[in-house]
Amino acid sequence: MRQGRQNREMNINKYKGIMTISLPGFDIKRWKTYADWRLLIFLLLFINVRIPFKIVALIFVYISQFNFQFGFKLRNSRIPLFYLLVFPIAIAAAVINQNFSNLYYIPVFGWALICWALALLAVHQVKLMVDKTDAETIYRTLIIFFIINAAFSAGNLTHIMWITKSINPYAFMGMHQRYYINTGDNVMGISFDISSTNAVICAFGVFYFIYKNSLPMMIVCMSTLALTYSNLISILVLLILAFIFVYKTTRNQKSMIVVALLLYVISLVKISPQNEKYINEVTKSTLRENRIEKQGHAAVQATTANPGGRFITRDEQRRRFAQNYLDSLSRIKAEQEKPSALDKKIKSLPLTDDGRLYIPAPNTHFAEFYNTGEMTPDRQQLIDCIAAHRAQLSLCRLEPFNPALPGKITGAIQTFNYLTSHPLQSIVGLAPGNFSSKIAFRAVGAGIRGNYPPKYIYINPAFMHNHLDLYLSFFSKDAGFRSVRNNPYSTYDQMLSEYGILGLLALLIFYIGFFARHYKKLSYGLPILIMVTGIFFLDYWFEQLSVLVIFELMLLLNIKETTTPHLKTKTTVQEELAYA
Repeated sequence: MRQGRQNREMNINKYKGIMTISLPGFDIKRWKTYADWRLLIFLLLFINVRIPFKIVALIFVYISQFNFQFGFKLRNSRIPLFYLLVFPIAIAAAVINQNFSNLYYIPVFGWALICWALALLAVHQVKLMVDKTDAETIYRTLIIFFIINAAFSAGNLTHIMWITKSINPYAFMGMHQRYYINTGDNVMGISFDISSTNAVICAFGVFYFIYKNSLPMMIVCMSTLALTYSNLISILVLLILAFIFVYKTTRNQKSMIVVALLLYVISLVKISPQNEKYINEVTKSTLRENRIEKQGHAAVQATTANPGGRFITRDEQRRRFAQNYLDSLSRIKAEQEKPSALDKKIKSLPLTDDGRLYIPAPNTHFAEFYNTGEMTPDRQQLIDCIAAHRAQLSLCRLEPFNPALPGKITGAIQTFNYLTSHPLQSIVGLAPGNFSSKIAFRAVGAGIRGNYPPKYIYINPAFMHNHLDLYLSFFSKDAGFRSVRNNPYSTYDQMLSEYGILGLLALLIFYIGFFARHYKKLSYGLPILIMVTGIFFLDYWFEQLSVLVIFELMLLLNIKETTTPHLKTKTTVQEELAYA
């Protein structure tokens, strides 16, 4: 009877449009069916930054569910056809560009294909689990996943609090500001990767739980996202939240969107106000006009001068002279009665309540307050790389270095200019690892995006003169230049430069298009899809082998919920009635 009562309460809440989950207590049998534990273990292992964990995740899931029937089709393919097309394009590009004549390129090319194979194997298993598992079980599985990620993120923050001995390390300025405004960079979550990876995963959770009407879980994901303070990701999330506020959301979901926005604003103002000040300083420095003080030169006109050319009598000359003389005396007297400039400055100085002189706190966003002079090991590796290839790095030789555009925009211009001057390479690209990819930067051997065996270092000349030169010119400098907006990382740039127009079209048509063709029926899948199209400008996400597996899981699940009538959950039906 207790089981039946719990089921009835859950069904009532579903019809109200509220997703609630009652925990099964200590009943082991019910715990076994509470979530898809195989899916949970796979996700936790696969999104880990370490490749061995990803391989273990795939071995585990394929042993428990042995299946290699990918089901590729030109129309209505079971999984994105993009994953199949990328292999022949990569091979054709390497053959056309004669890359295999350099033996050091073979490991680079092989590793690129391994990454694509791992991504393909992962999406195949995700599709299998979505097909065989009901939506409610996956929903509960994702709840556990995001709670674990939030717990690890909280653990990262607690560790920093212990090191700094500060309850708010975002405002802690000690240790040469090792943390302070950069505290969010260390909130890595369950992936143990860069904080932007954690931010993207949390953003997916925010959209998912908004459409599932789960306020507590939305708060968990939004709070974790706010702790990372990944500015570009956060701005993208806020824009998408504003979009879905006016498009395809119920009144309850709009209220949750308002709560999400308030959470981020409060965190920005109360927890990390220096981020707000930093943004204001950047804005002011961009918009500030150089004001030049104009010094007036009083021209003394002769008393006999007459603009009309009329002759002035002697009496009139005397009268004008006397008038000017009296006016001069009046001005001198007025100047003497005015307080001096020093008196003005003294009187204008602010005082405390005790009458003491108030000295405002210095602006800590200036370069002298950062440990910019410290030569960190990663920066030293970049400088050593420049020294070894200085003759081929034109941008790195510029002194003083004063870029007119952010590095990301300059990188896109470099790709466009190179491909327009090499029409043949623009069709299939320069092949993996030769222009713009994670493996291309890693193979340099300078510690960029991971370590690489020094005796196998490989650098393509086109990469050397373009993206590598650009990256080194920014990230070998002080902290002010080492920003996400100055790196040339971009999935679109990668597909266009290394896989050509064919690769970029495959990405747009057979990957993004695979999910986008269902846009009219998608609920939470639509903002997540928009999010992915945006973050493709920020990094090489396919080579990351992390966030896209969460994206594919959620999109495949949403497509299943909205396009298969007999598999729709009661919650999905309720959402569709609310939108109608």
